[in-house]
Amino acid sequence: MLAAATATFCYAAPAHADPCEGPLPSRAGVQFSGLVRYVGDGDGLCVGRTADPNEWIEIRLADFNAPELHAPGGPTAKAVLERLVLQREVVCTSERGRGGHVRSFDRVIARCRIGAASLGDLLRQAGVAEGGN
Repeated sequence: MLAAATATFCYAAPAHADPCEGPLPSRAGVQFSGLVRYVGDGDGLCVGRTADPNEWIEIRLADFNAPELHAPGGPTAKAVLERLVLQREVVCTSERGRGGHVRSFDRVIARCRIGAASLGDLLRQAGVAEGGN
């Protein structure tokens, strides 16, 4: 029994892929909008005009660098972002990141707003500490 429990903890849990499968903008300056349908972490979310995940655009916020989910502050950053934006309308504009690219892994780098407030500013105002990669 103990060996089975130990073996279970020795294997990494499978990563759950985000549901966002829409095409990503490939250049800076592309504006898009929709409801925030999914929050993956403290600086990653998906925006879509419909309920179809095949149309949701996965975003890496350009103006906020949250701690990674497994790091101290990561789960809190995700919870705050969910509270602030989930199921709310946002307007986003794609940008180039530090390396000059518009995409970071499978996400588009974008600055998103609710009204006049950027999501990065809202996270800072809510007291979320920056510190991710």
